[in-house]
Amino acid sequence: MSNALKEYLSFCQNRVERALEARLPSENILPKKLHEAMRYCALDGGKRMRPMLAYCTGKTLGIAPEALDGPACAVEFIHVYSLIHDDLPAMDDDELRRGKPTCHVAFDEATAILAGDALQALAFEILAHDPTMTVDAESRLKMITMLAKASGSQGMVGGQAIDLESVGTKLNLPELENMHIHKTGALIRASVNMATLAKPDIDHNVAAKLDHYAKCIGLSFQVKDDILDEESDTATLGKTQGKDRDNDKPTYPALLGLSGAKQKAQELHEQAIDSLSIFGKEADLLRDLSLYIIQRDH
Repeated sequence: MSNALKEYLSFCQNRVERALEARLPSENILPKKLHEAMRYCALDGGKRMRPMLAYCTGKTLGIAPEALDGPACAVEFIHVYSLIHDDLPAMDDDELRRGKPTCHVAFDEATAILAGDALQALAFEILAHDPTMTVDAESRLKMITMLAKASGSQGMVGGQAIDLESVGTKLNLPELENMHIHKTGALIRASVNMATLAKPDIDHNVAAKLDHYAKCIGLSFQVKDDILDEESDTATLGKTQGKDRDNDKPTYPALLGLSGAKQKAQELHEQAIDSLSIFGKEADLLRDLSLYIIQRDH
């Protein structure tokens, strides 16, 4: 990771942590257990990759970070809700997330379901009403629509459904990519595209190039996750290593082999970099972030 990206990642993590904390209900407000669970899952954990993408895109386009706190929090709340539900016994049945017990283990299944539901609702409340957002009502509506589609049956939830249906089957490469374009890639693209919506006068070609960049890194992020599931360990990952293999889920290493999966990640990184060719140094953080995604160890 470059020093510039390391410093900016730290800046983004600290910024979004404060922003998330400010937007979450206090655990002293009824219902206390629900609010405690929401805060337990949303605070103090994770790479914050999606908020980071929103802020990096904003920096590329000359948008102040404070104008993106709302969208950054909204997409992170959706991501956290998805993790809570993915970890439930009825789904992936996992006991470790971000280095600590999953929500249903720390609390109970019913509270975990409700905490995920509440975080999802909070995400859209933020986009509709957050006072720190400077965009007009039309741009807010576009962000709400974008995040809703990225989160639903044509996005993340649809990808998870395909994932569950694919256990024990062998997908070909287009089928595997289609699953992850929805399951993982949709929210990553939304993180970038909501930032472009914060600049209403953005050139259509510029927005399209950034969207393609986001599509490429959304896939490379999942390819690397699959590789780490094979090569890393539970302590480093902060979640159960080898879970996908043990559950007989389709993955890039299973389909392409480890070397083939690594080559695929490199190709996607190169495509992402090519999408940024219209930019100068203002997009260097996005370039560095794409490289970090395929080189990270957790």
